[in-house]
Amino acid sequence: METSGYTTAGGIEVEVAAFDVPETVLEDVVTTLGERRGGVLSSGMEYPGRYSRWHLAYVDPCLEIVARGRRISARALNARGRVVLPAVASCLLAAGKPTGQPTAEHIEIYVAESEEIFPEEMRSRRPTVFTAIREIIAAFKGENEHLGLYGSFGYDLAFQFEPIRQVLTRAEDQRDLVLHLPDRVMVIDRKRETSKEYRYEFTVDGLSTRGLAREGESVPLPAAPSEIPADPEKGSYAQVVAAAKEKFVRGDLFEVVPGQVFHAPCTDPAAFYRGLRKVNPAPYEFLFNLGEGEHLVGASPEMYVRVSGERVETCPISGTIARGSNPIEDADAIRTLLSSVKEESELTMCTDVDRNDKSRICVPGTVQVIGRRQIEMYSRLIHTVDHIEGRLRPEFDALDAFLTHMWAVTVTGAPKTWAMQFIEDHEATTRRWYGGAVGFIGFDGSMNTGLTLRTAQIRGGVATVRAGATLLFDSDPEAEERETELKASALLGALAAVGAPQEQAAAEPAGERPGEGMKVLLVDHEDSFVNTLADYFRQQGAEVVTLRHGFPASMIEEISPSLVVLSPGPGWPSDFGLPALVEALYERDLPVFGVCLGLQGMVEQAGGTLGLLDHPEHGKRGQVRRIGDSALLEGLPEEFTAARYHSVHAKQPGVVGFTTTALTPDGAVMAIEDVARRRFAVQFHPESILTARGGAGARVIANVLRLCRTSA
Repeated sequence: METSGYTTAGGIEVEVAAFDVPETVLEDVVTTLGERRGGVLSSGMEYPGRYSRWHLAYVDPCLEIVARGRRISARALNARGRVVLPAVASCLLAAGKPTGQPTAEHIEIYVAESEEIFPEEMRSRRPTVFTAIREIIAAFKGENEHLGLYGSFGYDLAFQFEPIRQVLTRAEDQRDLVLHLPDRVMVIDRKRETSKEYRYEFTVDGLSTRGLAREGESVPLPAAPSEIPADPEKGSYAQVVAAAKEKFVRGDLFEVVPGQVFHAPCTDPAAFYRGLRKVNPAPYEFLFNLGEGEHLVGASPEMYVRVSGERVETCPISGTIARGSNPIEDADAIRTLLSSVKEESELTMCTDVDRNDKSRICVPGTVQVIGRRQIEMYSRLIHTVDHIEGRLRPEFDALDAFLTHMWAVTVTGAPKTWAMQFIEDHEATTRRWYGGAVGFIGFDGSMNTGLTLRTAQIRGGVATVRAGATLLFDSDPEAEERETELKASALLGALAAVGAPQEQAAAEPAGERPGEGMKVLLVDHEDSFVNTLADYFRQQGAEVVTLRHGFPASMIEEISPSLVVLSPGPGWPSDFGLPALVEALYERDLPVFGVCLGLQGMVEQAGGTLGLLDHPEHGKRGQVRRIGDSALLEGLPEEFTAARYHSVHAKQPGVVGFTTTALTPDGAVMAIEDVARRRFAVQFHPESILTARGGAGARVIANVLRLCRTSA
């Protein structure tokens, strides 16, 4: 155990004891948060220079701060909180007038609006509930990096700074801010490879927390709800997009980010958090028990504001595309995303607004884009992200940085106030926590907050999930509606899986393997891809024997193959005596499948014509178009992408004895078939990563085995 102590700027004595603890302490806290106040903040992603993996947790904070509109209160949650409350109460009273008689456990004040006109440079100093937060930070100012206020900041807090006309009815149970003051914090730092617990003791006006119990009240988990609210009607979001496009035409808006709400049952927030971290790791993962029967669970991809010393950072996200089913499809999606003018415009506007927000409080010339259109990959989505930094001017602090960005353009739009008014006018319900922030404000001047996205608010056994899309004039209404559904799907999927993933896994049927019981003789023509080709056949259940070309024909009988595969290779078919081998195989009435050089050898044996391409196609992606019915290419789209590695090609017309079933746009023969005699060939490489999109290469191999299987 290590101990230290200091006195804060407000005269509060703080003692800190640090203990080594096992990493399992994090899971213990997660379980406890089902029924007790507290929070877990974690990062499940590594992006060098931007995010590293860490975990932080606390339970049973001694005190909570809650804001509803311009009323802000502080409440002691146990005997330790009653010791600390007088110091916090004096901070609140310095910021506003009490709404009633303060007690030993509770105080509430009202912060009135000021008639004074503030310069825009000082907008973050206007009297709001944050005036009280600023007083608390000043009183507790000290050197410990983990002591601070932890919790959630709601979307409506922005209305204390911006003149938004409210249209939607606010629920009576809506809170705009819930912050906790923990006196026990667990920190797991993956970079430093440390796992610590920090315990704090406070002395205020001569009274100490030493020896007082840390536990708080326990609230049972909710029962399953009797009814789940209906999800949005199909097409309703598209109507909002249409309304936004009218605003774009008028010049009232440049971009706007409205959302829509989905619902699902959730009676175990801790299990949901665990499942969400597993299926959708993110830079800002969190679970908060905010008391009053309310939990927040999220996996946000976006930093809101991070401050260390005088450095302030943000990472606006805009530009979205669905992930593929494998890395090859992901690469195609990334290429599409980066080449989209619309997606680039979205992020450009967000970054320009973000730079403007920083320029209000940063040293001139220090606001820099240090990462542009960087790719971040999540469970179902790929995003483009910019990374922006600035240096705070001496007269500003972390809270100023937080407030000048309220709220992020990536969840509002531009111009901000007009976009926020459009959202108020067109969304069906208030945003509550969505579009705000979660995280902590350190008493050492630091801050780390994530934007409240990909978040479920859980109350009464019902999880509410809101998702939005960035709209521009060239937005497609149906596509934007699908994007909101896709963004919500990661959370809704994790909610649906709570308690059921093992049952689902056990119920999945085994896939069909058409090569079971078949033996494949693979003839290697000194090719660099023959082992991968063999692996594709083995994946389908076939036994594969590979022989280098030039083996005695008698070995064919010894092996007794169900199918002979002629591999790709360099040069021409005659370099390997391929026509003679093909003739020998045909004499034995064996099924044959040729790939690249194999196709050319089968064409040459049949008396067809081969030629040289004007431009060699080696390691190039090509568009392959099916012609007519094709048993070999069954299940593939009419046009698909495949890998080309060749200079020699079969000419069309000129292929003898086969039906040509696929060509490239430049006329090169890509597939030939003779179904009756079980002879097939492709010019492209089915085993290449360039033929993996949609499982095309594997489908061709499966089709070959199915077509060449010997009848019983």
